[in-house]
Amino acid sequence: MKISYREALREALREALAQDSRVFLMGEDVGRYGGTYAVSKGLLEEFGPDRIRDTPLSELGFMGAGVGAALGGMRPIVEIMTINFSLLALDQIVNSAALLRHMSGGQCAVPLVIRMATGAGRQLAAQHSHSLENWYAHIPGIRVLAPATVADARGMLAPALADPDPVVIFEHAQLYSQEDALPAERVWRACDISRAAVRRAGTRASLITYGGCLPKAMQAADALAAVGIDVEVLDLRPLDLDTIAASVRRTHRVVVVDEGWKTGSLAAEIVARIAEDCLYDLDAPPRRVCSVEVPIPYARHMEAAALPQTAQIVAAVKEMLNV
Repeated sequence: MKISYREALREALREALAQDSRVFLMGEDVGRYGGTYAVSKGLLEEFGPDRIRDTPLSELGFMGAGVGAALGGMRPIVEIMTINFSLLALDQIVNSAALLRHMSGGQCAVPLVIRMATGAGRQLAAQHSHSLENWYAHIPGIRVLAPATVADARGMLAPALADPDPVVIFEHAQLYSQEDALPAERVWRACDISRAAVRRAGTRASLITYGGCLPKAMQAADALAAVGIDVEVLDLRPLDLDTIAASVRRTHRVVVVDEGWKTGSLAAEIVARIAEDCLYDLDAPPRRVCSVEVPIPYARHMEAAALPQTAQIVAAVKEMLNV
């Protein structure tokens, strides 16, 4: 039976709340409204207002409360409506959650999980649509995850809560309604949040991506396979340089697909690491397919034009292979 990405996240939350009385969820509209994307719908009635807490519109304030609760022995899950709003909470995330273990000589840990929606494609305009995962990946002390499949949406929360340090989970807004069959329980329970995943094996080139761009990369791989070009698709659930290097050494050509802007992006970091570690394994310069460097537009056709699309990925691979 298929379930949606949204339902998989809800089931993971329900399980975490049921199994550990220290776990609670807080954020704007997570209670009565059921969450901006309906992920927490029904959980207030099931677990009550002490465990499902609506907060004021104050990202800095409730993020600070989450850090304090984690320091006090709780296991808070803090939901931020959208990544753009998380900028209001950066001081608590970067200067407190990420640094306290280091600054206390290991005496203080912040076992905090932060969930937030990211990405574009829903006509929510610039202040709700950006992809800033690279900002968080830049910070030592934070583990950054991007579930791109229903199985990862179901399986990542439990190991994230077990991590003694802060974990930020980016949920692409385009994925919430996607449906898929949940694999066997032993599969999603074995979710390894330290490794990337090869979603499709191939030999001619590596498509390296994460989050909301994974479906587009898989569609591009299907289109390329139809014309005899076999590409590998790598899903950076976390940024995992060993798996990237192994893929590059198999295929010798790389296209990185990233909804972030090209300048200073995760795609830029990935290409730099490949140049440092795998330069002589490459048969062609790496390519990047990123968003156009503008604020994400509201108009549907302009929004689509600003984002990486399947046809661009296909064209980048063909150009690289000179076919």
